Amino acid sequence: MSAERRSRAIAMLFLATPCWAISFPVMKALALEQQNLLPAAGTWFFSALGVTIRFGSAGLLLLPVLFFLRQSFSRREMEQGIVLALFGGAGIIFQMDGLAYTAASTSAFLTQAYCVFIPCWVVLMNRRRPSLKVILCVSLVLIGTAVLADINLYSFKLGRGELETLVASLFFTAQILTLESPRYVESRPLQFSIAMFLAMALFSLPLLWATAPNAAACVRAYSTPAACGYMALLVTVCTLAGYMIMNRWQRSVTATEAGLIYCLEPVFASVFALFMPALFSASTSIHYPNEQLTARLLLGGAIVTAANILLQMPWLETKRRI
Repeated sequence: MSAERRSRAIAMLFLATPCWAISFPVMKALALEQQNLLPAAGTWFFSALGVTIRFGSAGLLLLPVLFFLRQSFSRREMEQGIVLALFGGAGIIFQMDGLAYTAASTSAFLTQAYCVFIPCWVVLMNRRRPSLKVILCVSLVLIGTAVLADINLYSFKLGRGELETLVASLFFTAQILTLESPRYVESRPLQFSIAMFLAMALFSLPLLWATAPNAAACVRAYSTPAACGYMALLVTVCTLAGYMIMNRWQRSVTATEAGLIYCLEPVFASVFALFMPALFSASTSIHYPNEQLTARLLLGGAIVTAANILLQMPWLETKRRI
């Protein structure tokens, strides 16, 4: 692989992180809006319905592109899409439900646990320890995201929200590793992305059927312009843009590097939380205050950014990377 292609892939994956980061304030605003519309409905229902609509819409929007190009799916592309859907869909559902039981900042921090899970998995598979640079970058990312989330180790506890978020991170780890698998090196991103999106929607239907109060609740949950607008943002920016970039470019870097780059997501999420909640509150009936610019945000963001800069520099390199 050329150095130019790798550098371009890194730049594109950086671009994907703000696309996903927007989802944190958007999903929080959507949850508040839907709780006003259906106060008796459970969080699992909202999560399953959100995944079904979000990824089903993304897949259906991409299908005409495939027909226009007169292309079809290979068996291996269908297989990869289904595997990614199993891991990604489960991760999204656990993450969305966990957000209802923990702070968004804590969720953003615990989601980044995959930056530890990925090197551990690679170490087990390859039976060699990670490079000193990877160890340093992982440590910096953990410190930076802990500062961003204002984690107090003395009062921190693992409740339902925290445990669900850690489970989600494990599924995201498997999703990232699947994209790197040599088994799917010939798969085309458009094809397996469409299969992934549609399969995620289909896999969410049983949970939706089990948790929905009634059929009318599915319509009621998106009966306001605000709820539809939030979902439109999730479909276009967070799904079509973010996931298509990930599926197209991640194979040009290692899974460990990708996991560390993705840890910029809570940095961007913290920045968006400085102004987006007020914009949402002004246009709807929800009360969602902005977060404040603090030394914690500046310091945590600087540490995570420094870790990603260090990752791309030749310092502390070894001949074999993971």
